[in-house]
Amino acid sequence: MPMNESFDVLIIGGGLVGASLACALGNSGLRIGVVESVPFRSTSQPSYDDRAIALAQGTQRVFSGMGIWGSVAPETSPIHRIHVSDKGHFGFTRLDRDEEGVPALGHIVPARVLGSVFADYLDASDGIDTLCPARLESVDEGDNELHVSLVEGGSVRTVTTRLLVGADGADSVVRDCFGIAVTEWDYGQTAIVANVTPQLEHENVAYERFTPQGPMALLPMAGRHCAGIWTVRSDHVADIETLSDNAFLEALQESFGYRLGRLQRVGARASYPLRLVRAQESVRSRLALIGNAAHTLHPVAGQGFNLGVRDVAALAECLAQTARDAGDPGDLQMLQRYADWRRHDQGRVIAFTDGMTRLFSNPLLPVTLLRNAGMLALDFLPPAKRLFTRLTMGSAGRLPRLARGLPL
Repeated sequence: MPMNESFDVLIIGGGLVGASLACALGNSGLRIGVVESVPFRSTSQPSYDDRAIALAQGTQRVFSGMGIWGSVAPETSPIHRIHVSDKGHFGFTRLDRDEEGVPALGHIVPARVLGSVFADYLDASDGIDTLCPARLESVDEGDNELHVSLVEGGSVRTVTTRLLVGADGADSVVRDCFGIAVTEWDYGQTAIVANVTPQLEHENVAYERFTPQGPMALLPMAGRHCAGIWTVRSDHVADIETLSDNAFLEALQESFGYRLGRLQRVGARASYPLRLVRAQESVRSRLALIGNAAHTLHPVAGQGFNLGVRDVAALAECLAQTARDAGDPGDLQMLQRYADWRRHDQGRVIAFTDGMTRLFSNPLLPVTLLRNAGMLALDFLPPAKRLFTRLTMGSAGRLPRLARGLPL
């Protein structure tokens, strides 16, 4: 491969959001490059400890429009119902696929499955080059392009691109290279993630339970397994990490209750400090930020990845139309249209997840009574429940073609 190459779109970050954008643009006629520091394929075999991703119903439609859902679907577990409750209080809300007239409210899929499907697509596409393992070193502006320096195997390689896309996570190097400031808030909470096996069948019900330390969720996976996300105060994490598996299950059981009987098995645990990060700009000339590089959310209600996929759907549509018009993919006016399109959805979901986290962390009795009354009211008011469900499924607002299940 020559030392200098030119791309129409260079994506920094080949994780699930960055790879989604590359796949969405695979047939656009644009020359796409994907830079990733970690090899795309792992040699490890599937295991009980495979981490799970919650896919909203809207994300399923995006993957259908991209033509990859058929490869993902056999490995997913559908969510038929969602049960939301407030530990120790009377409030609850139930969401049901039948009320929405959809086969599933969402799906749970091992991240390994998505990674494998994306890697297969990238390998098969003539219009996509993967630069891996490689990492971003610096960016310099040219007349009609950016000069991007990458470190590969100890040497520096320079490529050019008409558009640089930052999909490199909450601590985005792309964002730093351009000096884009962020609004940031540390929740003082940490998510402990582990797969668990309960005594009873989950029957494709996803459970979200608010506790004094933070929200927790048990999400249905294949067989009787569940993906567990337990939010605790960060100053308690060290103590929890030292617990034996049996002691950990007992503590988790105390927080979750016995809706699925006794929790019988737990896999490897991983911990992730939680914070809200929002870039103050998402586009500049020849630059766009997507996914966690633009907005990192609290995992309550599982909105983060799905919001990033909707970024992908909107940006891909703007870029595909620009390619058909023989336009410049780094044109600021076009990128600003993308940013304007995404602003309302991003702001709404950030406000929703942040508001839920703060509301259910407030121990004051009047607040507790109000939120529990609100949960009951939501459960018994179909129009309000429908609006809430559409938000969590990613079906609200002006939808891109991919988000309607249509090809670009």
